[in-house]
Amino acid sequence: MNRTIKIIKYLCFLLLAFNWAVSANDLTPNYDKADRVLVIKSERKLHLYKEDKVLKTFNIALGLVPEGPKQRSGDFRTPEGHYYLETKNPNSDYFLSIKVSYPNDYDLARAGELGVDPGGQIMIHGQPNEERYSALRAQGLDWTDGCIAVSNSDMIDIWLMIDELTPIEIRP
Repeated sequence: MNRTIKIIKYLCFLLLAFNWAVSANDLTPNYDKADRVLVIKSERKLHLYKEDKVLKTFNIALGLVPEGPKQRSGDFRTPEGHYYLETKNPNSDYFLSIKVSYPNDYDLARAGELGVDPGGQIMIHGQPNEERYSALRAQGLDWTDGCIAVSNSDMIDIWLMIDELTPIEIRP
């Protein structure tokens, strides 16, 4: 009899756990996956597309020198051109980050002609994880070293809506 009660309790527990899991899944947002990303620097916008339809648009901050394409390491410019999103990093110095494949072959050739280091480590990311940065960084001003920054809540959406190797075009 004691064993039967234990089995019934265990089965009830499993049933409750299953019902909770189904309910939790019903509450989880269902995100469409983007098949490409478009950044328009002059508008300070990042658009996620699927089959030529805009899924979602985000406000962005750019490098401290937003006009013109990135040419060398340390120029505080955000690149312009065609790239892809290489890897996702949940443990970056900023709230989540997704690496852009800068420099591409064109950027490397241009840097070679100029005799400079093209730079790298261009990311889409949220706000800094440490408070050592000025609060101005969260107020829509250009503040990065050349990355594309968004709010932390927007970064969650972007993170969930793109996969690695998604193409990204960055326009002036």
